[in-house]
Amino acid sequence: MERLRGACFCLAALLGSALLLQAQSSSAPAPQAQPANPAVNTAAPAKSEPANDAPPPHAPLAPPIAHNAPHMSRQTRLEIIRDFETQLVYSRTAFPMGTKGLTLKDGVTTPGGQELQQALTLWGPAVRPGDPAHISFVQVKDNHIHFDINGGPVRRKKWYQHIEVAGGGGVPVEMGPNGSAQNPHGTYLDVYFDKYVPEMTAQQLRDLLDPVLDFTSRNKEQAYLETVPPKVKEAIQAHHVLVGMNTEMVLHAKGKPPKKVREKEGGAQYEEWIYGEPPADVDFVRIVGDEVVRVETMKVGGEKVVRTEKEVVLPKPEDTEAKKEEDRPASAPSLRRPGEDPDSVPKPSDTASPTPVPPPDIPQPPSGGPGEMVAGRG
Repeated sequence: MERLRGACFCLAALLGSALLLQAQSSSAPAPQAQPANPAVNTAAPAKSEPANDAPPPHAPLAPPIAHNAPHMSRQTRLEIIRDFETQLVYSRTAFPMGTKGLTLKDGVTTPGGQELQQALTLWGPAVRPGDPAHISFVQVKDNHIHFDINGGPVRRKKWYQHIEVAGGGGVPVEMGPNGSAQNPHGTYLDVYFDKYVPEMTAQQLRDLLDPVLDFTSRNKEQAYLETVPPKVKEAIQAHHVLVGMNTEMVLHAKGKPPKKVREKEGGAQYEEWIYGEPPADVDFVRIVGDEVVRVETMKVGGEKVVRTEKEVVLPKPEDTEAKKEEDRPASAPSLRRPGEDPDSVPKPSDTASPTPVPPPDIPQPPSGGPGEMVAGRG
């Protein structure tokens, strides 16, 4: 019996050692596969690196146009027209309404600054910064490319309006209403080049239009945020109002105010835009003209926070003196002859002239009316 137990023990030991060797041999290929896994893991980040090198929103997406580029070919013209017509983009600047559009050359837009503000005041804005703009017509000319925005300044004729039908006596009959009338809601953009319109791709032309038109934004809010300073952009995204903002920035930050109050203080009129209702926080935004001059916040706990110091300074291209000079008519009436000294021109007297009295040698009419009798001589 003891010999049997000993034999069983030896047999169990042999089986255990055999199983252990088999387990080691089956697990031996695993270390050979590990070097391949790190290779795959290290190669994966290499494929995702180009995504981190994506250009910023305003960086050129295409190489610049070569200086010695040939004239634009007819095929490229057709592709440019097909690519840009009927596109809906967003504006980065304000376009004056009517026949006073914008000109873009070498990244500089004209008119600009005070001249642009004057055109917007006279004609009104057709498109504001951040507004959607519809490219309705594209025409490639000798040294510039013409873009009609929102229908252009002039209504173009339909195809059937170019057809003439002769009636009785050979008198032409119009096929529709006159299409040459002005379009008060449209405007245009002309992109000028040095000598001629060179050969380019559609993306190169988008890069040229980037200072004026935004082809990358997905909505109006995103397009407007690209036109404001970074500090204002952060405040709008946080729905926070800064002293110094204009009314359009406040609308983008807080929306339309549920309540408006107009008051006077010290002879100056202002508007109070009220956001929120108790028991939540209530903001009182005071606006004078088009600028936020005071922000008062009533907290839930009763604390009042008032901000009056300017927190953001917006550029103002027009000053008061220049505006007064522009408001004066260019062709003001004058009594001076060409080249005459203004000091030698007679000036009207400051005192009002008396009522003219007829000379004494002119006989005076009788004081009575036409039906009144006058006493005769003795």
